[in-house]
Amino acid sequence: MSFLSRVMMVKSKAHFAAGGAKKGALFEGVAKRKRQQAKTRVGLLIVTFVGVYALVGGRLVQYGIRSPETVSSIMPADSLMASRPDLLDRNGEILATDIRTVSLFAEPHKIVDPDEAVEKLATVLTDLDVKGTYKRLSMKNSHFQWLRRQLTPKQQSQILALGIPGIGFRPEKRRFYPGGPTAAHVIGFVNIDNRGVAGMERFMDNQGLKDLTALGMTSDAPLEPLRLSIDLRVQSALHDVLANAMAKYESLGAGAVVLNVHTGEILAMASVPDFDPNNPAEGKEEGWLNRVSNGTFEMGSTFKSFTIAMGLDSGKVHLNDSFDARFPIRIGGFTIKDFHGKGRVLTVPEIFQYSSNIGTAKIADTVGTENHKEFLNRLGLTRKMQTELPEVAMPSQPREWKKINSITISFGHGVSTTPLQTAVAGAALVNGGKLIEPTFLPRTQDEADQVATQVIKPTTSKDMRFLFEWNGVNGSGRNARVPGFNVGGKTGTADKVVNGRYVHDKNFNAFLAAFPMENPQYVVLTFIDEPKTEKGNGAALAGTSAAPMAGEIIRRSAPILGVEPRFGDIGTALLKSY
Repeated sequence: MSFLSRVMMVKSKAHFAAGGAKKGALFEGVAKRKRQQAKTRVGLLIVTFVGVYALVGGRLVQYGIRSPETVSSIMPADSLMASRPDLLDRNGEILATDIRTVSLFAEPHKIVDPDEAVEKLATVLTDLDVKGTYKRLSMKNSHFQWLRRQLTPKQQSQILALGIPGIGFRPEKRRFYPGGPTAAHVIGFVNIDNRGVAGMERFMDNQGLKDLTALGMTSDAPLEPLRLSIDLRVQSALHDVLANAMAKYESLGAGAVVLNVHTGEILAMASVPDFDPNNPAEGKEEGWLNRVSNGTFEMGSTFKSFTIAMGLDSGKVHLNDSFDARFPIRIGGFTIKDFHGKGRVLTVPEIFQYSSNIGTAKIADTVGTENHKEFLNRLGLTRKMQTELPEVAMPSQPREWKKINSITISFGHGVSTTPLQTAVAGAALVNGGKLIEPTFLPRTQDEADQVATQVIKPTTSKDMRFLFEWNGVNGSGRNARVPGFNVGGKTGTADKVVNGRYVHDKNFNAFLAAFPMENPQYVVLTFIDEPKTEKGNGAALAGTSAAPMAGEIIRRSAPILGVEPRFGDIGTALLKSY
């Protein structure tokens, strides 16, 4: 090989060696860049996933700690399923209980055709507000609308069969009252959201049930029933007597209460007209008023019981004293006279028996105005009564007591109080002189003794028992007598005020009774507002309206209450000794 050829071969090898090194370096740089890009992409994916999950987690935490949204149309699910304790009578009979139900709602943003949905729903819910429902279903920006609360199982089944998209059901609780209106004013009722509105239902909420429900602590939780002092058997009899009396005398209203004089327990209480707590909206406005505890009235001559008790308790008047009732009393432009005047001097028992306004006024005058005011306040007749029932009215009395006020109040005109307060004060007259605030819950004798207040002397109470029995045998209480149960009491016929004046053809009649008078256990107070005579005209008197009502309640309830009848001349020796 020539020299030239050798040189060319060496250059050629050097060229190829240099080119191969350059290409290898280039290949290595490309691979490195690809590896770097892959790492960057993986890093971005990791950051993206971490960010997304952090955002989701953060929103979950936010929703978890944020208070639930509350709007007027929907409540939290726990609240919708909140339970209420059963209400029982003293013997364990159910007065109120919860039943499961469902309510219909719509999600308007999911409704395809509001017209078709309304037409289908109207085939099941015949009383559906078509225009209003269509308007709610057409609100595409709305996610929830109530359509009907508390459906029957049949309605739910029929609506499910319609297959309407965007329609659903939510479980709820509904309150059920097996007795209907029998004890409506005592039990009360709840609203559409199962919250107590009146009566003992409202009392339960005020005792903490409302707060527990708001916290979701009553959903499907077994709650201890609340037992009341009411005896459903006595309550049913009392309600029946009131309904019959209201129809018989064509009156505006009537009411009654049965009270244990030694414990203050209310065994029965009702006011008519009333309402069905299962559907309170259908009750008229006058039916919602509990006239026994939330209505104030001039109680008429029943107040003479307290006036005479005041005189006896003061020591200034005795049973054997006499007062001149021959002439009317003229004071402050008014004339005080007797309805059926005897025109002679009357003893204290005769004043009570003949219901003498003149004699009673003179007893009040003997005691004095300030002492009269203090005595009525001591008996709780001029201050608001304390009891569990929320519906309790405040009595009214003159702003300033003058002699004329004391005289008219002595026979029941000028002070308005509730019938329940009158019954409670009446119990103090016959139970030994102890004022015991009434209760709608069971109360033992020991518990009653702890809250009792001695308001009159035991000897005064003994004298009042005599007067009650005397009037029951010889006076206006004769129509309340029940063979074997020795009923005593005092009637009250009060003229009502119309346009600022007392009228004689509109009465508020009451009867304050106790039995058995040899050892009183119960007080029964009945009243009837504007009763007419059985002929349908004029005004019936308390002795022919309220007194027979009390007698009928006692006749039907005394055996239930365990009072043993006694026949014979019980009390005759006492009456003859007078």
